[in-house]
Amino acid sequence: MINSSLKTLSQMLAKKEVSSVELTQAFLNRINTFNPEINAYIALDQDRTLAQAKAADVRITAGNAEPLTGIPIAQKDIFCANGWKTTCGSKMLANFVAPYDAQVITKFDAAGAVNLGKTNMDEFAMGSSNETSYFGGVKNPWDFTRVPGGSSGGSAAAVAARLCAAASGTDTGGSIRQPASLCGLTGLKPTYGVVSRYGMIAFASSLDQAGPMAKSAEDCALMMNVMAGFDERDSTSLNREKEDYARDLNKPLQGLRVGLPKEFFAEGLDANVGKVIEAAIAEYKKLGAEIVEISLPNTGLSIPVYYVLAPAEASSNLSRYDGVRYGHRAAEYTDLMDMYCKSRAEGFGAEVKRRILIGTYVLSAGYYDAYYLKAQQIRRLIAQDFEEAFKHCDVIMGPAAPSTAFKAGEKVDDPVAMYLQDIYTISTNLAGLPGMSVPAGFSTGDDGKALPVGLQIIGNYFDEARMLNVAHQYQQVTDWHTRMPDLPTPQGTK
Repeated sequence: MINSSLKTLSQMLAKKEVSSVELTQAFLNRINTFNPEINAYIALDQDRTLAQAKAADVRITAGNAEPLTGIPIAQKDIFCANGWKTTCGSKMLANFVAPYDAQVITKFDAAGAVNLGKTNMDEFAMGSSNETSYFGGVKNPWDFTRVPGGSSGGSAAAVAARLCAAASGTDTGGSIRQPASLCGLTGLKPTYGVVSRYGMIAFASSLDQAGPMAKSAEDCALMMNVMAGFDERDSTSLNREKEDYARDLNKPLQGLRVGLPKEFFAEGLDANVGKVIEAAIAEYKKLGAEIVEISLPNTGLSIPVYYVLAPAEASSNLSRYDGVRYGHRAAEYTDLMDMYCKSRAEGFGAEVKRRILIGTYVLSAGYYDAYYLKAQQIRRLIAQDFEEAFKHCDVIMGPAAPSTAFKAGEKVDDPVAMYLQDIYTISTNLAGLPGMSVPAGFSTGDDGKALPVGLQIIGNYFDEARMLNVAHQYQQVTDWHTRMPDLPTPQGTK
């Protein structure tokens, strides 16, 4: 049951083969058993969760169920949820209880989904390994010595370990796709503006986008049908007609043009990861796809551009955490300025402070034109690269991450090495394009362990339905997305 698709679970609930309470309790039992070791969840409320499940059962009995009614889903702790502790993985918000719901939470509640709890994440979504969380790092369910990726590492680990049926995530520079790749699941970052950012704690407002993390493309399509939609409270939300993201899942891929950027297969890509991606591309050829070589010449500039623009926006967004209105306040201080300084020094972790300092520097009067303005100009060039590429192909494919999951602590002291983990994902955020990661196989790590590899699929604007079709057809002829880690039984349990 825990490995069933959302569609199957929905059918089981409709046929009364299982109740939402029973299904929810099964996941809660797994969370109680495995979460102390994996650390995927940082906020749980079993009574509230089971109350939602009971309400879902009533709704199903009344014949008012929707596809996700009664299905237990985890929510990344970046989304405000009324009455739930909402920390964003930071000491700054360690005791903050949200007084309202983010639009994503509202939509899942309206669909009748059950909130299992809030998942761990890199502090304020800043990181690629989930090691910057104030609440401790998350362990990769495939190998507890390795990271799950970040910043949505808690959501990725929860889905991979089957501690939920699916989860929400957010992607600022690859934070859905990279952990999806490292944990062996399907994750989708929609076109910027398709999912409301209202109530989603901001990191970099022009880049942040929420999306689904699940076992399969079909599951992600069902999640997108709930998450997407216009929200007048979000000034960046796009007012578009509602669409069914599952409508094209069964279309054949004959004649599909797949673009392979030469920059994605150059130096920096682990050789074994490259072989897995090549094998996935070969499967697409068998499905009737045509392979086209393309170029994204400014890809190499995406990392420096991102680490100018994202910290600049972060320094502005995080200025609100001053110890006055909400968030951590220092216990002792001499005056208002001292309170500001001590509260922020105590409340923010090292990576967040680093990015605030970088952002403040590049926005300063003497450096704005040299750094921030220049980065915005290159951002436009990166978007134009994609615009040109899509004249020759329908989707773009390549690796989602340059390597499999790395050891915990391996890159903590080398920020640049950590930043390079997002080399293949950042450019899509800078351009506002949709991208997803799909399980494509396993690569043997340096210790002989088999670790998941994700294939990245990038589409043109609002092309999520086509991308989900492309992923779904691949998942009909492979079983990588059905694989789940063999979790060791925790000590003290039978």
